[in-house]
Amino acid sequence: MECKQRLKWLMLAMICLLIAGAPFSMSERDSSCPKENLNITGGTFVLSNSYSHGSLLRYICPNGYYPPVQSRRCQHGLWTSKTKIRKNPECKKITCPNPHVFENGVVIPYKDKYYVNDTTTYSCNSDYTFRGSAVRVCKPNGKWSGSTPICRHDSDHCPDPGVPPGSSRAGNMFNIGNKVTYRCESPLTLIGSKERVCQDGGQWSGTEPQCYADFTYDTPEEASEAFSSSLKSNLLISQQYKNKGTFQQGKKITLDQGGKLDIYIAVDASDSVEEKDFDNAKTTIKLLLEKISYYPVSPNYEILIFATDVIPIIRMRSFKSNKDAGKLMNIFKELDEFTYESKGEKTGTNIAKAYSNILQSMYIEKIYSATAFNETQHIIILFTDGQANMGGTPKPKVEQIKRLVTENDPNREKNLDLYVFGVGDVYDKYINSLVSQRDHEKYFFKLQDLEEVQEMFDNMIDESTSVGLCGIVWEGLENKRRAFPWLAQINIRTKGSNCMGSLVTSSYILTAAHCFKEGDTHDKITVQLEKDKPVKVKKYVIHPDYNLIAKQEMGIQEYYEFDVALIQLEKPVDFSSTLRPICIPCTKETNGALKLSESEGTCRKHEEILMSNELVKAAFTSYMETDHSPKHIKNIIFKLGKYRDACVEDAKKAKGINVENAREAVTDNFLCSGGIEPETDDVACKGEDGGASYVNKKGRVFQVGIISWGVKDICKGSKKFTSDADSRDYHSNLFSKRIRSFLKEHLENDRIGNPLTFLPNALAD
Repeated sequence: MECKQRLKWLMLAMICLLIAGAPFSMSERDSSCPKENLNITGGTFVLSNSYSHGSLLRYICPNGYYPPVQSRRCQHGLWTSKTKIRKNPECKKITCPNPHVFENGVVIPYKDKYYVNDTTTYSCNSDYTFRGSAVRVCKPNGKWSGSTPICRHDSDHCPDPGVPPGSSRAGNMFNIGNKVTYRCESPLTLIGSKERVCQDGGQWSGTEPQCYADFTYDTPEEASEAFSSSLKSNLLISQQYKNKGTFQQGKKITLDQGGKLDIYIAVDASDSVEEKDFDNAKTTIKLLLEKISYYPVSPNYEILIFATDVIPIIRMRSFKSNKDAGKLMNIFKELDEFTYESKGEKTGTNIAKAYSNILQSMYIEKIYSATAFNETQHIIILFTDGQANMGGTPKPKVEQIKRLVTENDPNREKNLDLYVFGVGDVYDKYINSLVSQRDHEKYFFKLQDLEEVQEMFDNMIDESTSVGLCGIVWEGLENKRRAFPWLAQINIRTKGSNCMGSLVTSSYILTAAHCFKEGDTHDKITVQLEKDKPVKVKKYVIHPDYNLIAKQEMGIQEYYEFDVALIQLEKPVDFSSTLRPICIPCTKETNGALKLSESEGTCRKHEEILMSNELVKAAFTSYMETDHSPKHIKNIIFKLGKYRDACVEDAKKAKGINVENAREAVTDNFLCSGGIEPETDDVACKGEDGGASYVNKKGRVFQVGIISWGVKDICKGSKKFTSDADSRDYHSNLFSKRIRSFLKEHLENDRIGNPLTFLPNALAD
């Protein structure tokens, strides 16, 4: 009896500890995990927060190898993991799925296992026709290169759908209505369509399945291409194309105007997601929103952060009803302010609750206007590792969402896109049931790291249709060049000096005329754009009205009106994330960037928007660093209206100018910056002449001037480049009618690159 009583009190004490929490000393002791038996043979590990409670341990193996246990978490003094660990783990060689499922042909060489860089060759038996990749290589991400090889007769209505590596197929009849089903060899997981149906048009429903191991992942290139191929609605899709006999998904985003688009984004902030991945997911969301905002589409957004509970950053109804709430900068601010710690102590993973919240918002939208709801394309994007530990399976909620949108009408299935980005140690078996299974589309992406995906978002754009995407910048990324993709540095060897310039089309650089002197030849000019990629020059053209000695008799030794020149490159450059043009006023391309309709777009309207105040905040850049990003970004204010007179008057203090009327030196064809009123401006230094002075507006960059000349060189002999009271810079004004005429003549008639389209009234305003 006494033993039972003691046991009763001991159990009661343990229950009290569980309810009330252990004493501080015990809690402190239990908060750390042991340092022993953590090593992985053949690899290393990293810790997010040493051996403290909540720290995430990630195993790292050399190239070509993978850790059978990807991560462990320190929980209440013990290291936990998704996979049971009986002994210290060991790095294992990455293998690719079994290729011997290939039918009606031969695979060589024959091996039990195929490792990274192993090559296989495929050939058909007689009377069969080959389709797909005849040679495939095992890649470091656990996939085979190329496309599934197939030996076919193609005598049926649909072509032979093949048997992807690592899978088996049931069904060998390929006529209308026939089904084939797939399964993957253990322990691989099937991603894609388990069942496919031969359709009237001779195509198979669904997506070709793939068999993923725990270590298999999608490369950023694959994810970017497939995501852009799937993202639809207002995002028009270009035609598929044939490449070397293989019908491929060559689709890219080309955004169009009109239509309704609601995008729901949910980000996992649970304990199983590392803080780095959470922050990168937020950055990726911002980049995606920013990318879409560049185009004449206006999606509506709901953004949720979830762990045990769901915390809304912005609700769909709020976005639609509150104009301020819908501004991207406000959304970005809310995202920035919600940190990994903001979720508090409730760090479970309740994916079902995230989908439940989205479902509720969609119900509200349908109640608010059923007609608008039915005309809307609904896109749901979830970032998670899929390791749900509460709330039950989210699949019923996903099915409810499908029924709400489609109303059980198969024709309405296209109105809903369900994506999941699995990041890190992903539980992929669980996730595949949460995504759309639409024909030839991919909706589940398994990624090692989102940082590289941020770099790949630019590849979503079809460059052949995005020539007009001028002024795109990506600030805040490690690759600083992407924030200044139009920046050019010019070296003239005969003069022994440098100037700056701006890429304005694929084959023209805009700069200052005074950068050149008589006798300079194109072969003496070097233009640097991207790192280690100098481009050859075909010729340069100076504004016909530029005349340095035009007013010497008036007391102006050097006169810089119309100080404008164009450098034509020998070959047009290919636009990319680090090589894009800046926007030039009075063009159709800038009209689109300012989101103006064709009827609204005039040169005068551009000037009203970009130069709307008497004090206009602008900037220019210094010379390039070794990575071809600017060493400094210099902030200035253009003085217009009542502020212009004082700025122009200081021109008389410049060496070599002896006139009573400063406007003889600084005409209306110049913009003026510098001085200390109302703020202290930065000033241009040697080597920065010809650079673009630009204005940021509506998330884009517009060049409004070219750095021409200044009152005095305050940079000489010092590293200072902040203005004093009378140091001024003068910029050739791109809104000058005679400068516009020069630009139009050359940039609109470009025959080797992508010409600009100037507005019909560009020379009339």
